[in-house]
Amino acid sequence: MPSLDQSIPRLGAQRGLFGMMRFQLLGGLAFAILLPAVLRMSSGGISIFSERNMQTTLVAAFCAHLLGYLIYRKLVRVPGIAGAGSIFPTFALSYGTIFLIIFFWRLDYSRFQAAGSFAMSTLWYFGMSIVSRRLSPRELAVVPGGAVDVLTEIRDVVWHRVRTPTTPPAGVSGIVVDLRADLSDEWERFIADAALAGIPVYHLKQVLESLTGRTDIEHLSENTLGSLNPNMLYLKIKQALDWGCALLALIVLSPLLLAIGLAIRWDSPGPALFRQQRMGYRGQAFHMVKFRTMQAEQPAGRSREAAVTRDNDSRITRLGRFLRRTRLDELPQAVNILRGEMSWIGPRPEAMALSELYEEKLPFYRYRHIVRPGITGWAQVNQGHVSSVDEVLSKLHYDFYYIKNFSPWLDLVIVLRTIKTMLTGFGAK
Repeated sequence: MPSLDQSIPRLGAQRGLFGMMRFQLLGGLAFAILLPAVLRMSSGGISIFSERNMQTTLVAAFCAHLLGYLIYRKLVRVPGIAGAGSIFPTFALSYGTIFLIIFFWRLDYSRFQAAGSFAMSTLWYFGMSIVSRRLSPRELAVVPGGAVDVLTEIRDVVWHRVRTPTTPPAGVSGIVVDLRADLSDEWERFIADAALAGIPVYHLKQVLESLTGRTDIEHLSENTLGSLNPNMLYLKIKQALDWGCALLALIVLSPLLLAIGLAIRWDSPGPALFRQQRMGYRGQAFHMVKFRTMQAEQPAGRSREAAVTRDNDSRITRLGRFLRRTRLDELPQAVNILRGEMSWIGPRPEAMALSELYEEKLPFYRYRHIVRPGITGWAQVNQGHVSSVDEVLSKLHYDFYYIKNFSPWLDLVIVLRTIKTMLTGFGAK
């Protein structure tokens, strides 16, 4: 059975000339680095072989472009990430990082060449993304039986239903089958013949996870818990990075934090900070701190009703709505990160009353506590705030996907989408 990283998130997107990695990279280097240099030389008579700043800029631009391309290739593997939408932030990050290093080293470089290379890089990959999608749309054949009807809810894929176990449709990137279904001998021979012919065969659950970014755990199997154990090495590295970034954030943002606290006290009576007991890492309770966004006189005990925030909740203050929409109310949780209770990225910690309810209603809910809870996370940027048990179950599937695919690349996607969330107010209540 093909693995997740082999092709499912990129079905059809890598076929053809415009989808080839070698063509994309070499074409991008020529278009984004050599072309601006030629334009500069033709307009000003500057030679890249005699001008040291041009040589420095070309080397830096080459490193920035290569770094951006590698990050871009990793990011588009993540479900729900449109290639075109990740191009600009990816290359802004790579070029910004490389030329920031050049700046601190006090090396002379050409700003025209650097800016031109960045602009041409984004333009090149935008064009490649559009062309490759039009030339090779994602197409999959579906074998009838089991729960394959849920595939019709997924957009951006052309689904071809196989009517008879003879020849698979031409031009498809693979065949999807529910291997838990009771298939006839004819269909099993059809699947085996397709695999022998070099056509990838995917299990329905594998495709759903890859295209939706959700891991659905219905029952325990022999490999369930092992597949959901996070990468322990990255877990330790991430904790160190979390701690350093939290300390830096508290120092740099201290004027903003003070201003928000004073504004809260002016907007409504009561303390600026709100503390609530939440379920945390490995099921241990801790007191999470955030800016107060509701009326102070409202009870904040263990009542399940009091712990749930409804749509247009009347308890939310005027300033609180703005803080919730922009997620600025979460900034004091940097203190929880310094204490080792939270992370910047992870499953959202729930109030104790709600966590106890969800543990009663939902199987495997406690397993989300295998990593530290986060200020933002995969479920938050995909689904936003939820309150009903059914919505929490859907959110739990996103949390399981995050734990199973725990990596710096997925965290980088969450960071980029969190910035978008802060600007748009997605999922806030």
